[in-house]
Amino acid sequence: MANAIRALAMDAVQQANSGHPGAPMGMADIGVALWKRHLKHNPANPQWADRDRFVLSNGHGSMLIYALLHLTGYELSLDDLKAFRQMHSKTPGHPEVGVTPGIETTTGPLGQGITNAVGMALAEKLLAAEFNIDGHTIVDHRTYAFLGDGCLMEGISHEACALAGAWKLNKLIALYDDNGISIDGQVAPWFIDNTPQRFAAYGWNVIDAVDGHDIDAVDAAIAQAKLSTDKPTLIVCKTHIGKGSPNRANTSKAHGEPLGAAEIALTREALGWSAEPFTIPADVAAAWDCRAAGAAAQAEWDERFEAYVRACPTQAVEFERRMIGDLPDAFAEIAVDAVGDAHDKAETVASRKASQLALEHFTAQLPEMLGGSADLTGSNLTNTKSTPALRFDAAGAPVRNAEGQLGRHINYGVREFGMAAIMNGIALHGGYIPYGGTFLTFSDYSRNAIRMAALMKLRVVHVFTHDSIGLGEDGPTHQSIEHAASLRLIPGLDVWRPADTCETTVAWTMALANRNRPSALLLSRQNLPYAPKSTADEITKGAYVLSEPSDVGFKKGKKPDAVIIATGSEVQLALAAQAELAKDKIAVRVVSMPSTTVFDRQSVEYKSDVLPRKVPRIAVEMGVTDFWWKYGCAAVIGIDTYGESAPAGVLFKHFGFTTENVVATVRKVLGE
Repeated sequence: MANAIRALAMDAVQQANSGHPGAPMGMADIGVALWKRHLKHNPANPQWADRDRFVLSNGHGSMLIYALLHLTGYELSLDDLKAFRQMHSKTPGHPEVGVTPGIETTTGPLGQGITNAVGMALAEKLLAAEFNIDGHTIVDHRTYAFLGDGCLMEGISHEACALAGAWKLNKLIALYDDNGISIDGQVAPWFIDNTPQRFAAYGWNVIDAVDGHDIDAVDAAIAQAKLSTDKPTLIVCKTHIGKGSPNRANTSKAHGEPLGAAEIALTREALGWSAEPFTIPADVAAAWDCRAAGAAAQAEWDERFEAYVRACPTQAVEFERRMIGDLPDAFAEIAVDAVGDAHDKAETVASRKASQLALEHFTAQLPEMLGGSADLTGSNLTNTKSTPALRFDAAGAPVRNAEGQLGRHINYGVREFGMAAIMNGIALHGGYIPYGGTFLTFSDYSRNAIRMAALMKLRVVHVFTHDSIGLGEDGPTHQSIEHAASLRLIPGLDVWRPADTCETTVAWTMALANRNRPSALLLSRQNLPYAPKSTADEITKGAYVLSEPSDVGFKKGKKPDAVIIATGSEVQLALAAQAELAKDKIAVRVVSMPSTTVFDRQSVEYKSDVLPRKVPRIAVEMGVTDFWWKYGCAAVIGIDTYGESAPAGVLFKHFGFTTENVVATVRKVLGE
């Protein structure tokens, strides 16, 4: 059975003339032990809610999971394996969720897979605490991850695995492919960590020095790991990369190169594998087939769930809704109430506070919202009355507060990258909408996980506060300059920089409603005055006409002399400049553009209505200017240097974010 994996990996990589045969060949026996003897899954229903989750964190070894999926009975044919790494195939170079049946997460950037697995295991534990009742257990599954040296070298693994220990995620089991080889060769000169001691220090259960080529030994280690009640488990499997290859095993060449026809022939001989390429003998195929066992496992759960439906029908409906990812039926009404409240109160607060006000409204009515912060809760204001801090008792169970509430706000510590990738895992698992906060300048730490969320089309919300030089005295290390523009470059990520309470609430509404996109909310530290508006409807389009120059005799349908485009805190500058220019009969339209990414998806007609052709445009934003030229601006008031350490008001004046400078810029553009 293990050799079937090795043969398929060799053949697919050779046919593609691209790929990584070493890890699948080295981990084949581990795959047999887990997938045939322990993994609870149903090949006929990859979305079964109570399936075990499996993550291949060392995603370059993708032929391992493709072989396992094919052999156990998922909808992945031999022809699909033959199309490995080819255009539009179901077997891309690295596993991609949504492309291949049975793939739980997109992996490849090392370390993020194990971190996603931490998020999945946390989601399982929290859902179990929320929905399981005495006599009725409907959430009871494990999360397994394969990982290699590269995952452990990436810093994110330290962030995530430390949290897994703190959270006592006993249903998380990681199997480490300890083969001592990476692309550059033997890792010993540069990877000297004592991995077992490291994980023991995190609070993990460690099973060391398991022979990764002894299926019974791996089987026994997994069985032992499943007995843990209060710790995640790391199983250290000693393996040989490229196992079976006479000349490539235990070398870096096995890692990321096809073996070559001659070496494959020698390997087949060494393994005693006589079948033709992409051919699995009938007895081996029968031994691997998990369809009957999978159907039986799900049928047993279906019976338990039917009993749960009879015992607590309301909770059962709620569980199904949450796992599907649907919002409550009343969400539209909830959103209208939240936006209407912000519109009516017209408060002057920082947009970070406006975000918290919106969260108070939404978290009270959406139990699936699971918040958090990277050690900045008091600054990014991601906590609410409905989201007490997440805590665990000595046995590892989530704690309820005096009001009976389970914790729904996570203290991630100073771990932005880990937080972002854990949120991805939570979203992938299902049952929760995760959101987490830090300062915008630290989005750099999170960036690759944000990109992965966009690639996977996950509903994850990033709350980034202290969005500009407006944070003041902390200086250039904390002042965001290039970050808004940089995040807007990520395809599939909606970026919002709202100007007031109403725009902030709409941004939250859109982030929650859009189940196929992550969102980033860029929020101010300083207070922002409410920008009067007749309606909030057009905010959902990303940009809208906030103010027309009506006080200079401007008539509807007539083009203004100029358009000022502004975002966030700079909208107030645009409105002040509009008023000053009106004194000299210069008609300026103010366009608030809280989300360039959403606005860019609107119709040509709408965009032309907001930004009329042949009317000079001036953009105002406290960030790099390059981004704004795409809108045909005649001038951009921005910052193309780093900031300074000084009070915010001093910085605004120093960098030209004043009414006087905006007025002067408009005049210059108009030739005044």
